[in-house]
Amino acid sequence: MPGGRLTQQDRQQIELGLADGLAYAEIARRLDRPTSTITREVMRNGGPTAYRAGLAHHATQRRTHRRRKAVPSEAPPQAHGRDAQAVREYEEMFATVLMQSGLPKMTSRVLACLYTTDTGSLTAAELAGRLQISPASVSKAITLLESLRHVRRERDERRRERYVVDDDVWYQSMMASARTTAQVVELARQGVGILGPDTPAAARLENTARFIGVVSESIARAADQARDILHTKPETTSDSTT
Repeated sequence: MPGGRLTQQDRQQIELGLADGLAYAEIARRLDRPTSTITREVMRNGGPTAYRAGLAHHATQRRTHRRRKAVPSEAPPQAHGRDAQAVREYEEMFATVLMQSGLPKMTSRVLACLYTTDTGSLTAAELAGRLQISPASVSKAITLLESLRHVRRERDERRRERYVVDDDVWYQSMMASARTTAQVVELARQGVGILGPDTPAAARLENTARFIGVVSESIARAADQARDILHTKPETTSDSTT
């Protein structure tokens, strides 16, 4: 399997493969590369719908140039025999996917960093050091993540404030989203009365309210069910056989 970085010709083949609707695995097979290489390349350069070979190649060159000029920083120690470079690239890919979901770049980097720590929690200083960003950038990102219920704060034994992600964070985030969506439903139904029930605008709002209402209720119900499953320990019986 060939090593080295992707060439501009490789990236053109990736762009053509995406345009043809090929899966990452098929593109990787045609280029004789690992699927993970193609996935990282696409996700850090706009995603499958926005990937452009020329832009991706120039962006990679810029990143390489910045790394060469930057003062080398000590990589955080990796537990469990992990490859530090692979972890760093995975964090970048994770952050890119979060950006495509609508989060700002710095906020995405902070959340990805938290999710890839074994403790699931870091202080502001630890985040700033790992990501090489300012404390102000950390504070701004955490403020947004808190408003979305993606993180919570707690204090450790040294009274330091820590930012935490755990199994309950996504549940709280989805329930907060469901509550916000319910407000949109209520507002849309108020508009029906204001605009008149027999008007096209009112009909549009009514359909919006019905659609979003069903989706919101389904998300809340599914989140409750998933949370129950997540926190239910598998049953064991004394007379089980192997």
